[in-house]
Amino acid sequence: MGCAHHAEHTDAVAIVISSGRPAPPASNMGRMALLHRAELRPSKIELIEAWAPDQPWFEGDAGAGFTSVASFRFDDPEGEVGIETLLVRAGEGPVLQVPLTYRGSPLAGGDAWLIGLMQHSVLGERWTYDATGDPVYLAAVATAALTGGNQAEQYYEVDGARIHREPTAVVKCSGTPDAAISAPPSIDSISTRHEHAGTLVDTGELRLGIARVPGARVDAPDAASATLSGTWMGQTEPLVLVRVDVRED
Repeated sequence: MGCAHHAEHTDAVAIVISSGRPAPPASNMGRMALLHRAELRPSKIELIEAWAPDQPWFEGDAGAGFTSVASFRFDDPEGEVGIETLLVRAGEGPVLQVPLTYRGSPLAGGDAWLIGLMQHSVLGERWTYDATGDPVYLAAVATAALTGGNQAEQYYEVDGARIHREPTAVVKCSGTPDAAISAPPSIDSISTRHEHAGTLVDTGELRLGIARVPGARVDAPDAASATLSGTWMGQTEPLVLVRVDVRED
């Protein structure tokens, strides 16, 4: 897979970056996200603050403001869509999982999942979506879970050199490499149902349970085909973030 170019708000500079560890040659990199140091207006957190409190799965104190806990990314093989999962907290509430996609133009048929627009100082206007309704995210997360794949390695480009950014969250997928790779579903086939602590997504072929509160049980099959779990600072025991079930013909 090639590298996908993604946005990074300048407020994120405090995230630890390795001390000059260069990226391997592009031909050896596999899944990679190349990040821009750029201004985003509004910021990702500001978009989430305006949207998340109205969602059925929201828990926390919206009035106390949101803080970023950790994040991880997946790669779009076409290099067009940014795919990022943010783990955030509202006040003293629980950690919440908010998968996002970033697009340079509107997702046709995706108005129901549009969170808002951001102005990116390098890439221009970016349409930001609740990724549970974006075919590219659903294919990426399902493929990772089912095949035991990995999150994207993240790099900044500094003076022509690619510098590795250490992840703030690490995901582990339970599947096996010989599992079938999921193609993006048509947007017309996607249905989402939000409930307490989670979102259930049905594409016809796939059923995904997105734990908005990590570790929470979502109304998905008990014997899911595969899971995606994560750890981050302060959470050393893996918590299930996504359950994926493949429907048999």
